[in-house]
Amino acid sequence: MEDRRTGMGIDGSAEGSSGGSPALDMLREAFPEEVLEVSMPRGHATAIIRPESLTKVMEFLKKDSRLLFGVLIDITAVDYAGRDPRFDVVYQLLSLPFNRRLQVKIRVPETDPEVVSMTPLWNSANWLEREVWDMFGIRFAGHPNLKRILMYEDFQGHPLRKDYPIRRRQPLIGPKN
Repeated sequence: MEDRRTGMGIDGSAEGSSGGSPALDMLREAFPEEVLEVSMPRGHATAIIRPESLTKVMEFLKKDSRLLFGVLIDITAVDYAGRDPRFDVVYQLLSLPFNRRLQVKIRVPETDPEVVSMTPLWNSANWLEREVWDMFGIRFAGHPNLKRILMYEDFQGHPLRKDYPIRRRQPLIGPKN
């Protein structure tokens, strides 16, 4: 019987190589200059790509008949305070026809944290990008309605940034007359 777990992050292979992940191999072949690094940390197929090539790489991953990553599961960010570039924006993709998962990361600088919106490719990116904006302050160029989704409008700052002052007093909220 065929092992259907391949590509789902269960086939443990060495970090730093594609480890036989078909998606990573195809991505490297199609975009040798745009893919900065591929790895299989704890069995999860991961690619780090150049931010300026995000749209064309994601279109390829979604539309190529050998991949068909048609589901955007999640978008999040990681704040590496003290590192340059400071942020990683992380996209979790799922290919239902091939039963594969892929994690795509881009590195974003602190000085101008902006990424191209993926809402034209996946409608689910709408709220996910709003959450990243709200929590980390990373803007998404071309987003149809980039505003706070978890915090209230008068909230100051972005609470998941490592340098957010934990004891900061926020303005009181209440009914606006």
